[in-house]
Amino acid sequence: MSDPIDPTESSEVPQRGSAGKKAALVGGALVAVGVGAAVALGLFEKEPPPVVAVAPIIEDAGVAAPVAPTASLPESDGRVREMASRMSEEAELQRWLQEKDLVRRVTAAVNNIAEGVSPRMVLGFLGPADGFQVVEGKDKSVTIDPRSHARYDLVARVFGTFDAQVAKSMYRDLKPLIDQAHGEIAPPGQTFDSTLSRAIQHLLAVPVPEGAALDVQPQGALYVYASPELEGLSRAQKHLLRMGPQNIRVIQAKLRELQGALGLPPVAAEGP
Repeated sequence: MSDPIDPTESSEVPQRGSAGKKAALVGGALVAVGVGAAVALGLFEKEPPPVVAVAPIIEDAGVAAPVAPTASLPESDGRVREMASRMSEEAELQRWLQEKDLVRRVTAAVNNIAEGVSPRMVLGFLGPADGFQVVEGKDKSVTIDPRSHARYDLVARVFGTFDAQVAKSMYRDLKPLIDQAHGEIAPPGQTFDSTLSRAIQHLLAVPVPEGAALDVQPQGALYVYASPELEGLSRAQKHLLRMGPQNIRVIQAKLRELQGALGLPPVAAEGP
C-alpha cells in the first residue's frame, strides 16, 4: 500500500498515530485521469482516418519546398485545452487543463500505468487536498476510513462524464502530437495504441473489494494492506484501489466503454 523505501514514490499512508494531514498525495486520482485525460485529449483510435496531403506550390522546381515547422508540444497546450474541453462540462476538468505540456504529461502517465508505475511525478497537480485516514476498532483492527475514498469522488465523477465518441472524433488532429511525445519515451517499434491497451488492461485487473472498508495492518511506521492479493498489486493499481469500491466501479466501467469505442488492440489478460 506504500513504498517507503522508494524516495521517488512518497507514501500516501501516514505514520501510525499521526493525523495524516501531511500525507495528501496523489493516489487514485492520477490513475483515473492519467488514462482518462489521455482519452479526453482525443489521442486514441485503432486506425487514424486517412489524411489527404496537399502538394505545395513550388515556383522554382530546382529548389526544395520549405517544410512547415511542427508546433512544439508545449506550444500545443492552447489547442489541446480547447479540444479537450468538449469532453465534459465539469468545471474541474477546465482547471486541470490549465497545466502546461499536457500531451507529454498524459503520454508519460499512460506509459507509467502500462508499466505498473505510479504516475504521480507527472500528474501531481491532481493530488487530493485532504490526507489519508484510518479507523482503529476496539478489537485493534484497522480499516481505511471511508473519508479517504471520498477524496476521489470528484475525480471519478469527472472521468465518468467523458464522452468516448467525442474522444474518438478528436483523434486525427492530435495524433501527430501524441506520437511525437510517445516516441520520446517508448522503446522503438512500440505504438501508443498498444501502450494504452496495456494501461487499461492493467487497471481493469484491479479487483473490486467486497464491502466498504479495506483492512490494513501496521508495518513499521506505516500501513500495508492486510490482504496479500491487494498488497501484491502494482503501485499504479494500488492508486486505483485507494479510490474505494464505488469509484473503482465507475472508473472501470468508463475504461471498458472507451476500450470498445476506440477499437484498441487486445492484450493478454493479466492477473492482479
